[in-house]
Amino acid sequence: MPAEQLTDSTIVRAAKKPVMPDIVAAIGNTPLMELDLAVEVTPGTRLFGKLESANPGGSLKDRSVAFMIRQAIEEGQLAGGRRLLDSSSGNAGIAYAMIGAALGIPVSIVVPGNASQERLQRIAAYGAETIITDPLEGYDFAVLEARRLAESHPDLYWYCDQYSNAGNWRAHYQGTGTEILQQLMVRTGAAPDAFVAGVGTGGSITGIGRRLREVRPDIRIVSVMPDRFPGIEGLKPLGAPEDIVPAILDESLIDEHMPVTIEDAISMCRKLALRGLFVGPSSGAYVHAAVELARRGSYRSIVTLLCDTGERYSSTGMWHVGA
Repeated sequence: MPAEQLTDSTIVRAAKKPVMPDIVAAIGNTPLMELDLAVEVTPGTRLFGKLESANPGGSLKDRSVAFMIRQAIEEGQLAGGRRLLDSSSGNAGIAYAMIGAALGIPVSIVVPGNASQERLQRIAAYGAETIITDPLEGYDFAVLEARRLAESHPDLYWYCDQYSNAGNWRAHYQGTGTEILQQLMVRTGAAPDAFVAGVGTGGSITGIGRRLREVRPDIRIVSVMPDRFPGIEGLKPLGAPEDIVPAILDESLIDEHMPVTIEDAISMCRKLALRGLFVGPSSGAYVHAAVELARRGSYRSIVTLLCDTGERYSSTGMWHVGA
């Protein structure tokens, strides 16, 4: 804005906006990697993965968490030293803890006990509190526990609730989805024919899906459906009456649910590692589904997400030599 247009009210409004540290400013604008796996099964089909481990917190969740925290600060939700509270299977917990540490915000995360040790250790390293729930109860139990704590102690906690917070999907609509369109236009000259993701909170598939469908109304959007047990860390199976369906999930965007087992996911992670990409099981599940979609021979370009790094899963045994 030119100096002559600055007014007292403009200066006051600007002063109320939170000043974000460089670590938050570094989130986003991640690389779009072309993978050769699709063209191996169907010549002419190009597969791309958004490398979200390039974010400072190492995962896709940095985007939505930064957006929601910025919004909360602007709205005064964290005034008076209230603790930020949410449930997470790990990656969002790391993002909350990292950004909380950078901004001096106390953080409490309810985590299911089957989260990998690497994730729990990193959350703790940032100084956040972890509240561990019984792994046999599943991820939804951690969600319910976070809700209980928020309702029991409203003065102590601000409950971010990534399942219901519209800032979650908006971060991906404004950021990830727009980046995909810009980057793919440079690589192929067009929007993607198909997009593959999954449902954790529903934020990425909803936000990216909405943005891509604005530009390409006939895009095919495929959601990965993991087994109920042992499941795939970070992904919800859905389908059962007792499952908590995220409030922000726009199910009308999803054209197809594709089943993927943890064995499929880990096998693909190992294939990707031999190509130089070290990713976690949700990424392996997405790429597996994308390759299966490519086999149909109906798509020139498919985009998916490489959600985090494989280093967070060493304690799970998925990288054991000879496994």
